[in-house]
Amino acid sequence: MILPIGPIHPALKEPVRLKLKTRGEKVLSAEIDYGYVHRGIEKVMEGKTWQKGIFLSERVCGICSYIHTQTFAETFEKIAGEHAPLRAQYLRVLTNELDRIQSHLLANSTYFKAVEHETLFMYMLYLREPVMDAIELLTGNRVNMGWNVVGGVKMDAKETHLSQIKDIINNLESEYEKYVEMYEEGPLVGLRSKDVGKMSREDAIKGRAVGPIGRGSGLKHDVREDHPTYRDHLDWKVIWRKDGDNFARNMNRFDEVRESIKIIKQVIDNIPEGSIREKINIPAGYAEWRNEAPRGEVTYMIETNGNLIKNISIRTPSIMNIDVCAKYMLNDVATVADAVATYASVDPCVACTERVVILDESGAKKEFNGLDTVKHLK
Repeated sequence: MILPIGPIHPALKEPVRLKLKTRGEKVLSAEIDYGYVHRGIEKVMEGKTWQKGIFLSERVCGICSYIHTQTFAETFEKIAGEHAPLRAQYLRVLTNELDRIQSHLLANSTYFKAVEHETLFMYMLYLREPVMDAIELLTGNRVNMGWNVVGGVKMDAKETHLSQIKDIINNLESEYEKYVEMYEEGPLVGLRSKDVGKMSREDAIKGRAVGPIGRGSGLKHDVREDHPTYRDHLDWKVIWRKDGDNFARNMNRFDEVRESIKIIKQVIDNIPEGSIREKINIPAGYAEWRNEAPRGEVTYMIETNGNLIKNISIRTPSIMNIDVCAKYMLNDVATVADAVATYASVDPCVACTERVVILDESGAKKEFNGLDTVKHLK
């Protein structure tokens, strides 16, 4: 039989419909339908100045909104052949890693809710709240921060702010391990997570899985390796696991939080003095830029007509990760309950997946610069 879950369901953060083909409790295969929160945000950006475009880019995704403004700004900076001052680059890394921590903690809390582990669900939110306070202390906001501009960041960070953020991170680090241990050694979450929703490295490559989802299946790839600030100024390593199950994906996020804490401490201890913003004149041109969002690779492809956005395409990580979930992870899952948990393990974001479909004169979908960035919306 076909068992529909959603589009409105207590286990789903956003409206999407899972169609599970089942035999009894066993899930044989799955399809995922989108189209419930389609906003056409890329089309809205066309003809806008970068000042308006960067405001819209922050609303592509709520949980990882920050990285969209950084990627937007750095794409414009690439078009201009310029870069932000080094202090601004450090402040961007600081904000990015704080945002990664809160996103990973929220993602794992949602998974624990899906497997009915209310204790760990609440503990993750308990750990996340001071990190949200640190983000607000630095940028003035908790979610849509309005922090990045083309050429740098809007505001500087005072030494007292950096000291307070370091205290928050030290407190997080002191409490963090006991909650990770509860997951790593807990028999309930082990039964619901280990060897459930498995995806091989080969399938991850075929499905183009990114972020903790790909790295949980043995793909040693993190876009931060190619980012000049991370590559040239910071000591860190790519986190990955090889088991490819729900347990590996969640543990990969836990391990990445540890690495983010390490990066944040380096930034605060070594942040250089200097300007936080340079005035940049935007010429007509085209550029692509990638960054590592909490869920994986975010790519912006922008064509400008001077200061105006002529064309823009945004590839977000969730489109690949949700697809590999349907193609590989949800095949041959033992129970429907495990299917819901497996879907939660990929930390899906539906809003960033559903953006725009451009049709040409014949009604066919038009590709921007040859890269198909969106799934067909019914």
